[in-house]
Amino acid sequence: MKTILLTLTAALAGLANAAPVRAFLTTADQQHLLAASAVTVPAAKADAVIRIDTRHRHQRIAGFGASITEGSAWLIRHGLKDAQRDALMRELFTREDGGLGFELTRLTIGASDFSRSHYSLDDMPPGQADPELKHFSLDPERADVVPLTRQALALNPALQVMASPWSAPGWMKTTDSLVKGQLKPEFHGAFARYLVRYVDAMQAEGVPIFALTLQNEPHFEPNDYPGMRMPPATRAAVVGEHLGPLLKARGLKTQILEWDHNWDQAWSPLSMLADAKARQYVSGVAWHCYEGDVSAQSEVARHFPKLDVWLTECSGGEWKPHWAETLPWMMRNLVIGGTRNGARGVLMWNLALDPAYGPHLGGCTDCRGMVTIDPATGQVTRNMEYYAFGHASRFVRQGAWRVDSETAAGGKPGLDHVAFTNPDGSTVLIVANSAAAPRRFTVQAPGRRFAYELPASGVATFVW
Repeated sequence: MKTILLTLTAALAGLANAAPVRAFLTTADQQHLLAASAVTVPAAKADAVIRIDTRHRHQRIAGFGASITEGSAWLIRHGLKDAQRDALMRELFTREDGGLGFELTRLTIGASDFSRSHYSLDDMPPGQADPELKHFSLDPERADVVPLTRQALALNPALQVMASPWSAPGWMKTTDSLVKGQLKPEFHGAFARYLVRYVDAMQAEGVPIFALTLQNEPHFEPNDYPGMRMPPATRAAVVGEHLGPLLKARGLKTQILEWDHNWDQAWSPLSMLADAKARQYVSGVAWHCYEGDVSAQSEVARHFPKLDVWLTECSGGEWKPHWAETLPWMMRNLVIGGTRNGARGVLMWNLALDPAYGPHLGGCTDCRGMVTIDPATGQVTRNMEYYAFGHASRFVRQGAWRVDSETAAGGKPGLDHVAFTNPDGSTVLIVANSAAAPRRFTVQAPGRRFAYELPASGVATFVW
């Protein structure tokens, strides 16, 4: 019946010779969760008109997804029975039966706060060093991260995997510890070799790493989990004098992404990229969502338009539990705002956490994963983040172009939107309503004209 209704409404809009517009709705009251919906014929008056111009292309999309932290990998592998795990992974990494089709993920090189212990891949006793990396070992990642990532790649061979360290091995640092401190100048080269050893080891395990960031959140030294302060000059020195030349000499295609921290300090990547020697090896700039405004992505891109933009981390959490407030925020700032400000890929933080917001050791005590897994029962709860990202990942295919979309002058405020054209020629429009009242809008696109009424705090994706 729904298919018939959609076909009829398309025909009434003068599109009898075209495939129907499919619509999918999520509402803040959770009565509709990526549920099929119906478009209508445009009325004489609308709150807004959204115009799409597929001729004007911007960036190509690599994908959407979340990080396979050590905690997430352990939980999915040990908190679910084999059949449950396989079903969940298929749901997350393919589009079969309405799956989300994640095409991008991020790994941690060594431990983060969402690990069950603190470790690097070359730990040494206090006071000892290993500049030749004789004790380097990927074993901590082989337990759960590598097999789960390989499973994701088997389900979706197009999946792109990036990686970030939270800290260099303690012996490379001023604190001789994974916690706090900075990289010692005499170990700049050793740290670069450490990262390349990781890339080599993961490749040997069947997990190609398409991009590295030099340091997760380089302006933050957490008190109770691995971290490392790395100012712009240090990042430039490591990339320009060591990591960049080493990757080039080895013929490795792994890209280097600069920054990997918040929107509020755009001056820092600008400062690092002012170093011409380092800049030649950098392919993009990575961003986190926790401070500042998403427009910082465009600010830096204006100075360095040839560099890609990536939004590599944002976490939902119980500090913002209300769907009516947080769902529009995620759409406006991450899925819609991230891509409108140039992002080729957008990542949430943990793929999965348990009901106690773990496993974790230090750090965030109330972060949410894309899904919550109760290891006592095997129950999987799909969270707000799952549906927010599903509005993009299920429909926007790898290789899609973001195209122009604008709200015509005179429309009521509250609607955020972004549009894409897929490699197969289909068009995807995502619209979020942050207003406190429903918004009725008309969409005008090449060969298309339809209308829709979006509830307050709701999200809709349209595909044709």
